Amino acid sequence: MKAYACFETNGASRYLTALCQHFGTKVDVQFDAQKGWVNFLFGRCEFTADDQCLELCVSAEDQVRLNKVIQIVSNHLDRYAFRESPNLVWQPSEQPPSD
Repeated sequence: MKAYACFETNGASRYLTALCQHFGTKVDVQFDAQKGWVNFLFGRCEFTADDQCLELCVSAEDQVRLNKVIQIVSNHLDRYAFRESPNLVWQPSEQPPSD
């Protein structure tokens, strides 16, 4: 199962880096300024940053695990981007929607 959300921000790369560095103290991560991923024991989150948006794509084997990944990633992004008050709207998705 997969879900997708986009956080519109000029600080996407900064948030991607901060989240991956934070999660990297506990789980496997890989990242650069534009792309990254975090492997939790129960699912995965992939990040893509550009000048206007931090795209988040989460995946897990079932809805319970997917919800857990969504909750953890959302809560941490809320803490890091508290000045921008991210309000992520998660959509079920196999791939991010194209414009």
